Amino acid sequence: MTVNRVRLLLLSGTAAVASIGTAHAQTAPSGTVAGTTISNTASVTYTVNGTAQTTNSTTASFVVDRKVNLTVVNDQANASTKVNLGQTAAVTRFKVTNNTNGTQDFLLNAIQAGIVGGLIGTITGTDDFTMSNLKVYVDKNGNGVYDPGVDTATYIDELAPDQSVEVFIVGDVPASGNINLHNVALQVITAAGGAPGQQGAALAETVNLNNADMSVDVVFADNDNDGLGFDTARNGQGWAYATYEIGARNVALTVTKSALVLSDGVNLTNPKSLPGAVVQYCLVANNATLLTAANNVVLTDVIPSNTTYVAGSTQVGLPGGTCTLAGAVQDDATVFNATTKTITTAIGTLAGGASTAVSFRVTIN
Repeated sequence: MTVNRVRLLLLSGTAAVASIGTAHAQTAPSGTVAGTTISNTASVTYTVNGTAQTTNSTTASFVVDRKVNLTVVNDQANASTKVNLGQTAAVTRFKVTNNTNGTQDFLLNAIQAGIVGGLIGTITGTDDFTMSNLKVYVDKNGNGVYDPGVDTATYIDELAPDQSVEVFIVGDVPASGNINLHNVALQVITAAGGAPGQQGAALAETVNLNNADMSVDVVFADNDNDGLGFDTARNGQGWAYATYEIGARNVALTVTKSALVLSDGVNLTNPKSLPGAVVQYCLVANNATLLTAANNVVLTDVIPSNTTYVAGSTQVGLPGGTCTLAGAVQDDATVFNATTKTITTAIGTLAGGASTAVSFRVTIN
């Protein structure tokens, strides 16, 4: 009797089932943040002999896995950075964006060996020189400009999902040689985040047969972004390229020479070009090409016939690029060859837009 009554109660009941799911984080453009717990519980309602009843299922939970993705691009108006021979701290600029559904560190490498030109749009030509002192730095203040002493971080620390940061490759250009261009690559490797101020280790994909569980698996979802063989799909890395190119091969360097009679031994004012008179020659060298220096500038002048060089009279680097009659310091870089009657004066570097003056004196025989 009791068994039959129980059977009757079950048969006379009707049930309705509902499902309730919960996720404990907001969804960002890169997707739900890795590590977010997603839980789901079903509820059951039913009636037994007109009496409403309800019960819940057990809760099924899992956490969102980490979908690793990033983009790395050359972030310059021109892929080629114009440089000069001997230039130090020459900069190329890149942008790194974290497309992963989690905050990540990123490891940075500047690579120059084996970068072959002409294979993709951002690289042109073939390497014919090598940079020295090549380093990678992260833009700390977000101004997009490399600031020595400020931008000192060598890895990206705690970059949030869908955020970007500028990265600089900085290096020195050889001081000499018949050279034209050099290609460099920025390699970016996704690393573990979560510890501000501490460089995380490079991520590795998770080998886990349980697809929906309470552990955060790491899945690489990045593309092969270069087609050169340096990058490959789903390796947790990004590559971008830039070129250092030697710029101007010449500058608008002019030298203007003038002569002024200082004394003639006869007239106190308005001296004339008499035998025994002292004449000052003034040479003004001007570099009219802005931003490009002329290096190793040397002035050579042959003392004209019927004159004698006044020993110790050469003055170099006069203020304002003008010749004065007194007060300048004698230049030790001047050599006078008495046999060839030649004055050779080493000016050194003449910056773009700058002028310098050289003067020397002769007496008329």
